[in-house]
Amino acid sequence: PPGVGKTSLGMSIARAMGRKFVRISLGGMKDEAEIRGHRRTYVGALPGRIIQGIRRAGYNNPVFMLDEVDKIGQDFRGDPASALLEVLDPEQNFSFTDHYLDVPFDLTKVIFIATANYIDPIPRVLLDRMETLHLPGYTEIEKLHIAKKFLIPKELENHGLTKEQLHFQDSALKYLINSYTREAGVRNMNRAIASICRKTAKGIAEKKFKKLNVTKKVVREMLGAEKYTREKLLDKPRPGVATGLAWTPFGGEVLMVEAATLPGSGKLILTGSLGDVMKESAQIALSWVRAIASELGIDPEIFQKNDIHIHVPAGAIPKDGPSAGVTIAVALVSKILNKAPKEGIAMTGEITLRGDVLPIGGLKEKSLAAHRLGIKKVLIPEENEKDIPELPDEIKNSIKFIPVDTVRDVIRNSLGIRFRKSGERTKKKK
Repeated sequence: PPGVGKTSLGMSIARAMGRKFVRISLGGMKDEAEIRGHRRTYVGALPGRIIQGIRRAGYNNPVFMLDEVDKIGQDFRGDPASALLEVLDPEQNFSFTDHYLDVPFDLTKVIFIATANYIDPIPRVLLDRMETLHLPGYTEIEKLHIAKKFLIPKELENHGLTKEQLHFQDSALKYLINSYTREAGVRNMNRAIASICRKTAKGIAEKKFKKLNVTKKVVREMLGAEKYTREKLLDKPRPGVATGLAWTPFGGEVLMVEAATLPGSGKLILTGSLGDVMKESAQIALSWVRAIASELGIDPEIFQKNDIHIHVPAGAIPKDGPSAGVTIAVALVSKILNKAPKEGIAMTGEITLRGDVLPIGGLKEKSLAAHRLGIKKVLIPEENEKDIPELPDEIKNSIKFIPVDTVRDVIRNSLGIRFRKSGERTKKKK
C-alpha cells in the first residue's frame, strides 16, 4: 500500500550494506528505449536509465530501486516491462546489452528492488523473476510510535521549534490518527502534524503563547472537524445484529452485520455496497442455515413466507471478501430465533456449504480493530491459531481468541444455542 516506506526501506538496505543507492521511477514509462537505451545513430541518443543510474553511482554494485513497477505503460514504442525481463533475470543479466553502449554489461552484482502498490497490473512473467515481499499497513500503535520517534522530531526541526515549545499527548496523537487520517502509511499523518507545527510556530511568533501542549481539543481547533468516524458497538446486543471484523488497506475495521425478516416470498436482499464475493458469502450463509433449520428448531416455512434482508453499514463504503461469512450466519440465526448475541464478542471467518470455517488473512489488523473498541472475545478459524503468537502482547493480553472449526461452534459460542439431534423435533411432535 502507499505511504508505508518502501523507498525508505530500500535506502536503509543500501546504507546497511555500505552500497550506493540509485532510484528510478517507472511510473508512466512507455518507451522500451528508456531501459535499453537508444542506438547512437539517432540524434540525442542516450544510454538507458539502468546504465545511467550505474554511471551516476560510480560503482557497478549499487542497490538499484525500480519504483512503481506496477505503473509501467506500453505503446507503439515498445513494452518496457518486457525489457525488464533481461535486467531482472540472473541467468541473463550477466550480459545485459544497452543499445547505446552496444557491449555486454554485467548486472549480476547489482541488487534490484522493485516496488509496487498493487500486484495485479504486473505481468506474470516479470513477477516470476522477483521474490515478493508484502509490507502490511501500519497499525494504530505502530503509527503512534513512528510519530513520536520520527515524524514529530523531524517537523519540530523543520519549523524551528523545540520539545519544550510543543508537546503532543498520546491521546491527542491517537485521536489524530483515527479521526483525521485513514491510510495504510503515515503521509497524511505527517501532513497533519506539520500543520499543527506551522500554526504553533505562528502563534509563538505572534506572542499568543510561549508553548503549547497538544490535546484532543487543540487538535480539533487546529485541524477542524473530524474527517472520519469509526463504527461503534451497540450499547446493548440486539437480535439480528452480529459483530464482524474486516481487513482494509487502511487497517482493520469492525462491521455490524444486520439481518431482518419481512413478509415476502423468500427473496434475499443484500445492501451496503457489497462486492460479488461478499454477496456469495451471504447466499452460502443463508443456504447453510436453511439446511440445518431443523437442528436449530426453525420452521422451514419461515424462509418461504418471508424475505431476508442483510445490510452492512456504512452503505457508501464498498466492501468485499469472504471473511464475513460466519458473521452473516450468526446474524441470520440471531434474527430468526430472536436471540441476541453475547456481549463483547466478535468473529471472522469464511464458511462453506458443509458448515466448515476456513482461514482468513489480516488477523493482526482485525485484532487491533477489536481491541480499539474494547471487544474481549474474538472467534477465529482454527487454522489461524498459528498466527496468534505474532500479535502484539497488548492484544494477546486483552483479547481471548477462541478457535472454531465449524459454524456450529460459532453459533454455540456467540449465541449459546444447543443444537438438536437429528429426529429430536419429530419425536416431540409425536
